[in-house]
Formats: sequence, C-alpha cells, structure tokens
Amino acid sequence: MTGFIDGLLNVSPLVAYIAVFCLVFAEDALFVGFVIPGETAAVLGGVVASRGEVQLVPMMALVVGAAIIGDSVGYEVGKHLGGRLLKNRFLARHSEKLENAQDFLRRRGGSAVFLGRFTAFFRAVMPALAGTSRMPYGRFFAWNATGGVVWGTGFVLLGFLAGNSYETVAKAVGEDLAVVIAVLAVAALVAWHFQARRRKQRQRRANRPQDSASNS
Repeated sequence: MTGFIDGLLNVSPLVAYIAVFCLVFAEDALFVGFVIPGETAAVLGGVVASRGEVQLVPMMALVVGAAIIGDSVGYEVGKHLGGRLLKNRFLARHSEKLENAQDFLRRRGGSAVFLGRFTAFFRAVMPALAGTSRMPYGRFFAWNATGGVVWGTGFVLLGFLAGNSYETVAKAVGEDLAVVIAVLAVAALVAWHFQARRRKQRQRRANRPQDSASNS
C-alpha cells in the first residue's frame, strides 16, 4: 500500500486525475473499496493538489463525479442482479455486515444512502443494496448526490490542508469518523425538515386556486 501511495503522489497530473477517478468510481461500482478505500484516493487527490501538481477545484469535481457515477452504477448492478449479488462467495464472508447494512437501509431509507458513504463497508455495498431493494432511483440519486458532494469535497480538502502529512490524517479520519457521521446525520435531518416544510408550503399554494375556484 505504501508503494502504491508513493507512486500516486509522483505521477503526472493526467495520470493522477485518472487514477483517483477510477479508484473512487470502482469502490462503489465494483466493490474495490474492500481493497483500497475510496477516502484514501480522495485524500491523496487533495495531497497531490497541495503540491501544485493538479488543481484543487477540478480534483474535487472529479472525486464528486466519480462518487455519484460509481454509486449509480452500483445501484444498477443491485437492481438487475438482485439476490444473486448477495449470494456471491466473496460477499457471503461478510454476511453479518451485509445484514447490518440491509437493516440500516430498511430503517433509514434514503438517509442510509447518505450516511453510508462515510463508512467504508457501507459505502461499497449500500448502492447495490438500494438497487436490490428497488428504492426509486430519483430518491436514491438525491441522497447519493448530496452524500457525494459532502464526502468528495470534504476528503479532498482534508488531503489538501494536510499536505504531506496524509498518514496522520488517515489515522485521524478513522478515529473521528463516528463524530463526523453524527454531525452529518444532524445536518441531513435539518435539511430534510426544511425540505418537508417547503413541500407543504408548495402544496398549500397549489391548493389555494382550486379552493377559490370551488367557492366561486
């Protein structure tokens, strides 16, 4: 792993962009996250940007795009392969974790897609599980895109600010991840509350002309 990290930090800008995109994309679409967690690639993308090898904003956009597209592919894989995917020999070895992920998805619905992005195992399997459960794609995409933006920009920026101290950052991310998830969960609930209020207000406005017409 150390050799891979050192290699990624010393490649050309184009190769760095391609490598980071492929790793983040493949984590959710092809379960590569079991080998190389996507946040490692995102943080390293930020480190490369801090060295001036690539631009920060394009790297953020690249990671966010890879995360959203990878999740969408993972969703389609789960939707079309369904139960056969869960019976895969490799995934069968993680049956207990899979059950926890499925239970989390049943209890939290769309928010599980958002929160799952901040846990390595859930990030790799949650899109496929959402597809298997036939969650409406529009709902999945909304939570997926929100999680991809927060996760992608956050971890790339973390690597950018850390610079060459990426190993220290990686350890800190592991220890403090629960706190991050808790903060993001609160933010998600607040956003959901305001969205629900706006939806109700729009419905009330839409009903007013109908009420006026019936009274006349």
